[in-house]
Amino acid sequence: MIYTGPERRKSPRITGRFIVSYRILKEEDAADISQTKNIGLGGMLLTTNKQFSLGTNLALEIRLPFDPNPIMLVAKVLESCEITKDLIYDTRLQFLAVDERHRKVISQTIEYYLKKG
Repeated sequence: MIYTGPERRKSPRITGRFIVSYRILKEEDAADISQTKNIGLGGMLLTTNKQFSLGTNLALEIRLPFDPNPIMLVAKVLESCEITKDLIYDTRLQFLAVDERHRKVISQTIEYYLKKG
């Protein structure tokens, strides 16, 4: 999924492959594991094995290098596009609420990768 329009994000995103467990918020037993394509303070692009409807809320557990524990978040699906027929989807997510501790971990990760550039 390549966006060629103007940048509208409030914070930068970094390209990075971080392990994510995701599930539809209301479905306790249906978690799957994938990895990010990019991440920022406001959201992420995630590879999923199914297409999600616009506005679906997902529960996420993300493993980032500056915290030994997974970060737990809720995100809303902004877009879910098929990449490989019936197999791989690029799913754009917007974080709905991030507490200060998790915001700091995400921010540290972004800063590190931006400097590493």
